[in-house]
Amino acid sequence: MAYGYWRAGRQREPAEFELFFRRCPFQGGFVVGAGLGECLAFLRGFRLRGPDIEYLQSVLPSTTDKAFFDYLRTVDASEVTVSSVPEGSVVFAKVPLLQVKGPLLVVQLLETTLLCLVNYASLVATNAARFRMLAGPDKKLVEFGLRRAQGPDGGLSASKYSYIGGFDCTSNVLAGQLYGIPVCGTVAHSYIMSFTSLEEVQPRTLKPLDSEEPVEFLPLAELWLGRVCQLLQVPCDGVNHGELAAFASYAIAFPHSFQGLLDTYSVMGSGLPNFCAVALALHQLGYRAGGVCVDSGDLGKQSREIRWVLRTCGAAFQVPWFETIPIVASNDISERSLQEIIQEGHEIDVIGVGTNLVTCTLQPSLGCVYKLVTVNGHPTQKLTEDTEKMTIPGSKVCQALPSVHEIKSHAQASLRLFSPAHLRLQEPEPYQVAVTEKLHALLVNMRQSSQ
Repeated sequence: MAYGYWRAGRQREPAEFELFFRRCPFQGGFVVGAGLGECLAFLRGFRLRGPDIEYLQSVLPSTTDKAFFDYLRTVDASEVTVSSVPEGSVVFAKVPLLQVKGPLLVVQLLETTLLCLVNYASLVATNAARFRMLAGPDKKLVEFGLRRAQGPDGGLSASKYSYIGGFDCTSNVLAGQLYGIPVCGTVAHSYIMSFTSLEEVQPRTLKPLDSEEPVEFLPLAELWLGRVCQLLQVPCDGVNHGELAAFASYAIAFPHSFQGLLDTYSVMGSGLPNFCAVALALHQLGYRAGGVCVDSGDLGKQSREIRWVLRTCGAAFQVPWFETIPIVASNDISERSLQEIIQEGHEIDVIGVGTNLVTCTLQPSLGCVYKLVTVNGHPTQKLTEDTEKMTIPGSKVCQALPSVHEIKSHAQASLRLFSPAHLRLQEPEPYQVAVTEKLHALLVNMRQSSQ
């Protein structure tokens, strides 16, 4: 197309394209627009360099005029202007996310990259916003999707735009480094399984919070284990001592943020008693445990059982904060499974979502399009028998780009502006984005005259 424009002498004709979507994803009623920052970064650096042009010469027909390749060496986006809703805004079907103006050849060349940068970013941000709306404002949402994402670039994008959509943090440390997103994570089962006995714990001492004199930690943990098992009526000989060793080792390394992964062996028969013993030993030395994690089984039921045990131990051993220890849950959580957990009742404080967030399982593509609306001062329109694919002819803000944290705040503020009826996750009331009666009549007449 670029060569065709150039051959016809049309390469510098002023043109305008609009980037929009025709249907909201996930059978919902809105999209959180995202990707603007990356689009502008791409435009700033857009240029065809020597190796690029040499490659194009090798794949285009040999009859291509050599002067065209000389022209390509001069092409950049310095004459391109972009208008957009602020990144993080709620957008509806057929409303432009981007309006791109500039020389016809250049703005045509930008099409695929702009679509790529906006499609996935907006899809993930919207998916994240739906999880946030479902979970409510008080639950902590953690993005756990890197290992399931579509490659490292997809993983980084998912971390960034999940945060913009409403998640609190990510387990992707590189995303934290690059974008300033808060990072957090949990312990893996492999860490727990790597310990088989208490003899493997090194070091074995921990300084109390208010003293410089180290204390032997394992005897404290074992003492508390006996008391916890007696309280909960759990056989001490059924508790896995390799798991206890793993918990003790982790607590010595991270006394201020110790967390226990409970379901490596048995939540109620081993994991929870071991966690309580180590957490109570930490408490005796002045520390507070950071939380417990489960990533298998019936998450809602287990969270209720875990909370009961924490309350029981807190009351029995006079440790008031024990009953408020955060419970983290993750196990292939989807919109549907989260809805079921909420309906059944739960005690989960932190929800980790991976695969169903970053791969957007319910709809893996947003389907944005990039359509010409004006060329050389004249409105253009796509006329087709498929009325959904007709475009509206004609043209429908320049400021410093906000930070990722500001974009996230704007996204949440934008969502609060709309009626819950428009934001329902299932069967939302469509937000009416319409043309005037006069323009509608003109569009109908134009389509009929073209047939």
